[in-house]
Amino acid sequence: AADELFAARDAVLRHARHGGDEALAAALGEITHWVGETDFAAVFESLAASRGRLARLIAIHDGPAGFAAAIHRELGVGEGESDDDITAAACAEGAFDGEDLRAAAKALAGGSKTDVERGATIADWLADAEARAAAFDHYAHGFLTGQGHPRKTLITRPTAAAVAETLPRVKDILEHEAARLVAVNARRNALVVARATAALIRLAHGLLDAFETHKRAHGLLDYDDLILGARRLLEQDGAASWVLYKLDGGIDHILIDEAQDTNPDQWAVVRALAEEFFAGAGAREAPRTIFAVGDRKQSIYGFQRADPDEFEKMRAHFRDRCAQVGQALEPVDLHISFRSTPSVLKAVDTVFAGAQARDGVALEGEEIRHVAHRMGQAGLVELWPPVAPGEAAAPEPWTVPSRSLAGDSPPARLARVIAGRIKRWLADGEMLESRGRPIRAGDVMVLVRRRTGFVEHLVRALKQLEVPVAGVDRMVLSAQLAVMDLIALGEFLLLPEDDLTLATVLKGPLFGMDEDALFDLACGRRAATLWYELRNRRGENPLFAACEAELSDLLAKADFVPPYELFAEILGRRGARRRILGRLGFEAADPLDEFLAQALAFQRNHAPSLQGFLHWIGAGEVEIKRDLEQTVRDEVRVMTVHGAKGLQAPIIFLPDTMQTPRADRFPILWRDEAMAFWPPRRAFAEPESEAVHREAGRRREQEYRRLLYVAMTRAEDRLYVCGWQTRNKPPEGCWYDLVRDALAEEVEFDCDLTLDAAEGWRGTGWRIENPQDVDPEPERDSLRFAVGPAALPEWATRPAPPEESPPRPLAPSRAEEPAPASRSPIGEDGGGEGGEDGGGAIRRGLLVHALLQTLPDLEPRRRKAAARRFLARKVHGLNTAERAALLAETLAILDDAAFAPLFRPGSRPEVAVSACIDGRVISGQIDRLVVTDDGVWIVDYKTGRRVPARAEDTPPAYLRQMAAYRAVLERVYPGRAVRCALLWTDVPSLMPL
Repeated sequence: AADELFAARDAVLRHARHGGDEALAAALGEITHWVGETDFAAVFESLAASRGRLARLIAIHDGPAGFAAAIHRELGVGEGESDDDITAAACAEGAFDGEDLRAAAKALAGGSKTDVERGATIADWLADAEARAAAFDHYAHGFLTGQGHPRKTLITRPTAAAVAETLPRVKDILEHEAARLVAVNARRNALVVARATAALIRLAHGLLDAFETHKRAHGLLDYDDLILGARRLLEQDGAASWVLYKLDGGIDHILIDEAQDTNPDQWAVVRALAEEFFAGAGAREAPRTIFAVGDRKQSIYGFQRADPDEFEKMRAHFRDRCAQVGQALEPVDLHISFRSTPSVLKAVDTVFAGAQARDGVALEGEEIRHVAHRMGQAGLVELWPPVAPGEAAAPEPWTVPSRSLAGDSPPARLARVIAGRIKRWLADGEMLESRGRPIRAGDVMVLVRRRTGFVEHLVRALKQLEVPVAGVDRMVLSAQLAVMDLIALGEFLLLPEDDLTLATVLKGPLFGMDEDALFDLACGRRAATLWYELRNRRGENPLFAACEAELSDLLAKADFVPPYELFAEILGRRGARRRILGRLGFEAADPLDEFLAQALAFQRNHAPSLQGFLHWIGAGEVEIKRDLEQTVRDEVRVMTVHGAKGLQAPIIFLPDTMQTPRADRFPILWRDEAMAFWPPRRAFAEPESEAVHREAGRRREQEYRRLLYVAMTRAEDRLYVCGWQTRNKPPEGCWYDLVRDALAEEVEFDCDLTLDAAEGWRGTGWRIENPQDVDPEPERDSLRFAVGPAALPEWATRPAPPEESPPRPLAPSRAEEPAPASRSPIGEDGGGEGGEDGGGAIRRGLLVHALLQTLPDLEPRRRKAAARRFLARKVHGLNTAERAALLAETLAILDDAAFAPLFRPGSRPEVAVSACIDGRVISGQIDRLVVTDDGVWIVDYKTGRRVPARAEDTPPAYLRQMAAYRAVLERVYPGRAVRCALLWTDVPSLMPL
């Protein structure tokens, strides 16, 4: 739904900014006041990700206004209240103990320098009542830290001792005032949060309305619509009982797979479906079962509202429902692992035996224990020492900045080491003992927590070493450098006068112009634009001539060649792919292939224009999602842990282990389904939203640890845990620390990760290993590890047999032989079907057919007026005489009692028929069809003025047309007599055939 969401966002912003909705405009102004125009995209992402919950929240409060009133009540501030009101109230006499504060200020005046300054601030603030509000923040700063907490030292010890006899309560007085100021700041923050959240919900309401309007206009549903629609259907009064009754006859068993990732709305659907299982006698007497497969340790889809606690609640719900009907819910614990070797499972159990790692992964008192089914199979777990940042090489003095320096990048160094290790395995034939064969590229999967620059470093390193790699599982296409070069070229072809775009194209890999040549072309140019300068000077320099010729040729084609064909030619015949790969490396091949695929997909569904394609691919921010789950190619896979859920591989690398998750920018903090908070900045978080924020952080950290469990258990034989450090200390509780602390009692070894003299590092690592004690197990998936190119099947080299050409459909009204002429070549007036009269006869025939189709459905007294209105339309181009003639001709038929049976109630006009008879496909339209109990009449209107005297003189084309209709209708109405007739409208007369 990305395109639709962006369209809805743009519509809402236009509506708000152009004054279409004052409340929406005010909400947008409030939000941009706090986050600015540049950060609005992050706010929009939060709204888009939570649109289902936002819709329910707005519905609970009956709209944005109801929510605004609710959140102001919740935070204890008034809707019309302002920050100035709160500050003024805090500064008014009686809001504080002025006498005590004056005494405290006097006591501080005889102390240390800090005490003297604080005492002067208090005294000055108390002395000028009118200026208190303006000086409130400065005054409060003497008591509170920048984070709004009371200062640890409000009076120094010597000063307190000195005034102990004259004012022993001075410390209490200052602490009491600090507490009061904390409460005032909390109230001010509560007002900011209430106003900002109300504005956000107002904006969300506008966005959701625009989104729903867009979906309805285009007949679209998103994933949330399907779930919520099913839930409403099963829960609403009236319809629910009927739906459940009907389903009761067809559902005997409910299976919930991946139950730990089921969100509350999905559980509501399951609960409603299952209620009939406990409602007594059903439509059929059959055993009913509910079977849920889930593991709370693998609940990692919190962004989709999956909650392991909800899994436990539903388990308790069904346990209670079963008990009410005398049944039992049977929990089955599955401790046996059929995937991993003993070493991997020992590492998993050891890591999650620790209290910190267990938090959020296992229930209180639950032991995480695995039993290996693959006993005796060789396994290995290694924890490598982390990559420490080194010093970047300093450039030599006076070095011209013409090339980028490699510098020090710990992620890049780790990527090169991992790629080098895989390359060495493949080159040396390293054995995978459990399979009894050498390691293949397809055995390796690298799992990251998030897609960062490390992924690009790794793919680049693998391709440089010629290790087969499947590329990344997701990429934003327009953010790839190779694609940006192609888009720039396309933008130049649309607007050659854009100097900056042309300079980008010339300097890029497509044309390879260096700095000197571009400077020579651009500096001091005499032409109006860079493109005209290049054209004027093409004779001075062979490079200028080659660039101008290439661009001129592309400009000549850009308006006439579809995008796919244009870019395919640029990348293929014109050699751009080779030049781009030479400049950007082998990793640029994947984005180029996906760019062509998107161009082909675009022109399948849209008008194939270059401008439309560039706008589509830029505005939509196309994200390519690759299905690496089903790959059968022997390639290294680089995936996120979320993407690898349900997958496995003999060798797993975990490199992204020394960073912890951060909260999204501008997150919406959900206390429950009926209340949410949105502090535009963390500093504004008052106690309510701060408590929700801490709870959200706790849940995020718990899911982070469950993600580690999922990542470790993807390994079948070998698991390598590594990581890179930054200049900052790694955060506590990161994956690396959890694994290192758990494996500290295992075998230490000197880990040598040196690739060559200048690359790699050494350090202490930890290892768990078990040897191969049984025979190697056979391959379970031979397709996944196909070795070498497969032989082509025999049919692939045979010419394809000619396809059977289906017969051209016979349209009886357009017979294969020409219809008779309706006008004499020597000038006799005529008209009707088939005549070559410049179109007048055809127009006349169409109008008569239209009148005879629609007028019989009207009351007789209304027919004449309706026909006049129809014939008077300018689009028909009729003069007065022609309109009168057509009106008279049509009404003469409808008013004649002889033709009344043709237009009786139940008769049908313009009936489409089709059939395949004797190998011929017949497709046509009958002008009038009359079906009675004993027969069928087929009537075709003829508006020609050359009417045959007898039925036997009817032109053969007409006879064949009616014969075809009769052949079709005899199959539709077997056993009834099918009669045919021609209605000559000009006479008028009915001619049975």
